[in-house]
Amino acid sequence: MSIIAANLQAVEATIGAACARAGRARSEVELLAVSKTFPAEAVVEAMAVGQRAFGENYLQEALDKMQEVARLQPDTAIAWHFIGPIQSNKTRPIAASFQWVHTVERLKIAQRLSEQRPPELGPLDICLQVNISGEASKSGAHEAELPELARQVAQLPNLRLRGLMAIPEASTNPEHQRAAFARLRTLFESLRAGGLPLDTLSMGMSGDLAAAVAEGATIVRIGSAIFGARHYE
Repeated sequence: MSIIAANLQAVEATIGAACARAGRARSEVELLAVSKTFPAEAVVEAMAVGQRAFGENYLQEALDKMQEVARLQPDTAIAWHFIGPIQSNKTRPIAASFQWVHTVERLKIAQRLSEQRPPELGPLDICLQVNISGEASKSGAHEAELPELARQVAQLPNLRLRGLMAIPEASTNPEHQRAAFARLRTLFESLRAGGLPLDTLSMGMSGDLAAAVAEGATIVRIGSAIFGARHYE
């Protein structure tokens, strides 16, 4: 068994245990393998043991990797999720190449993604990123502006608003972790009560996935626990 396969097995066990403690079915939580900075061969290794959803932060790296993965595994369909900051001049290739975008925080970006999504691909699945901890260094819409932003994005053609995403302030305290995720869940439930058919809470990473699952995460974004330590150039 490869290291990546063994790591995936361990992460699956961790998610399964977190689901059991929360009284949730394992099928309620999707594992998004964050493959940024890792080569196509690492993605293929994860695919070999059944992983089918991958997250990327850097557009050009992702586009190159997609081509190489398609060359190495031409007959296996996988879902690519964009989980990095979005610049206006990058929306066209994002709209054309990804199945999911987790990091929409402005109406302008959503409008560009909608306009530039090739119709034959069907709607692009969207999460709105929320700055749940109010950190100046973090991206995301503020809580007060979220209801109107969600209403406007939900009306755009070629997009399907699925839910919310957040990266809370880092903490090793499980109570602090859960409190941040609980705030995001409350916002999510408020939008649903207002009539938006949302089904996705993208929250939780390697260090806080148990707290995220306990508070209702439907997608957890796990990178280093699967692929190893990252080395940035």
